[in-house]
Amino acid sequence: MFSGTVKGGASLCVFVLIVAYFYQRHADEVLQERLRDVLSGLLRAEKKVPVEAKRVAVGFGACEDIFTNGIALLDVLNITSPKEAVHQNLVNNPEELAQLFAFFFQSGAAAERYVANASLFEAMVEAGTKFKDHQWALGGNAPVMARRLGIEGFNVLLGARMGSSARSTIPDSVKVVGKSLSRSDVHLIMEYKTNDRWGQFTSPRANRLILHNDQVNPFLDGMEEFLDKVLTFKPSLLVIGGLQMMDNFPDEKGIRFARLEKLSKFLQTLPRSTLVHFEMASFTEVSLLTEIIQRVVFYCDSLGANEQELPNILQVVQGKNVTLVSDQKPRVATVLDQMRKLYSLLGNTPETDGMRPLTRIHVHTLAFQAILTRPDSAWKNSMSAAAKAALTAHRHTCGEDDIDATKARLIMDGSFAVSTVEIEAEATASKSQSRIFVNNQRPVSCWDEERKHPAHICVAPVLVCTKVLKTAGGGDNVSSAGLVFQI
Repeated sequence: MFSGTVKGGASLCVFVLIVAYFYQRHADEVLQERLRDVLSGLLRAEKKVPVEAKRVAVGFGACEDIFTNGIALLDVLNITSPKEAVHQNLVNNPEELAQLFAFFFQSGAAAERYVANASLFEAMVEAGTKFKDHQWALGGNAPVMARRLGIEGFNVLLGARMGSSARSTIPDSVKVVGKSLSRSDVHLIMEYKTNDRWGQFTSPRANRLILHNDQVNPFLDGMEEFLDKVLTFKPSLLVIGGLQMMDNFPDEKGIRFARLEKLSKFLQTLPRSTLVHFEMASFTEVSLLTEIIQRVVFYCDSLGANEQELPNILQVVQGKNVTLVSDQKPRVATVLDQMRKLYSLLGNTPETDGMRPLTRIHVHTLAFQAILTRPDSAWKNSMSAAAKAALTAHRHTCGEDDIDATKARLIMDGSFAVSTVEIEAEATASKSQSRIFVNNQRPVSCWDEERKHPAHICVAPVLVCTKVLKTAGGGDNVSSAGLVFQI
């Protein structure tokens, strides 16, 4: 009797394991089928619109990036994990470096900070070059965006000062304006992967901390020569980026704000036929970001930002402080609500004295791309733009032009709410229109909103790379790709 019970129990266990195996196998097959369908749909949307080669001018900020494993670098420098993760506006010593790295590492948040201690920074770069797997690459917002636009077939004018080795990586379709440097400024990219551990801290996603001791870009060196060329170049689009180099940089004589004022006066005189895009970045100085909003953003038609930069600029526009770390995997509804709010605040800028209402917002996150445009604006082809941005995100992080669905995963759900406000209303009113179900064959969801501020919105899922080669420069490549079909 007992023997029969044991045999029966063993048979049941084997049966359960077999069922579980085939269930998991079926689930994996369904997931792969969805990935293949979404990939095919994004590729079709990307190919739907031909690229119209236009003139684009891009400034500022140029450097050479050195990529290295952040934890391995800290170990070599004998910098141990701190007892507490603490934010630092800038880095003065190894202790502050450890606290800063841990602060962003534990949240998987991207950040960029100035290292005031030049000797410490030089020691870090020197140590980074000793790793066999370290890599050098073109860096800085403007060169990276200009290079992407050049690869896409645009005629590009780049305002940047850099060394000869960096210039040699620029495509022939990009004309560089700015005197050469004997050596480009160096930015150190401390990368880490999902679930990496450092002491008591674990990273929830792959990302990086960028450190620099930049002495050229904070002053927008070469700006005058570039702006003079922009007037004769007559671009369809002017892209402004790299202003985060001013963040927490010593400004004893008010030079930073004087440079921003000069840029602002130029933007005020720019003809409306030239659209202006501003690319956000990591800021901690509220006073600086406030100045940038008032002197630059008010004179821009378009804004690009990630999931952390969007709430920061929104809060500063509302007179609040910045948030050092935001949700790294925000819900679509949350991001769309933030986009609508910023659009309502900056989309009504009076068109006087050169000011421009914001008519386009592109937010790039790990899981999805979202593009909002004003229906009667000059921006077009949002669906194809969102698809191209989503595909570029994977291509850049995986380092491959051809996308392999087996090296991807989808984080975005098969449906999403369009607003957190409507989610609450749905609980009582059952508003079915508050939720959108993603069609895997046509994965870019687009719709028009007839609110107080009419908007056209497109959301595209990202095929998240599971074999990440690099994260730095992702936002610049994605934002550039999103602009390709829209001008």
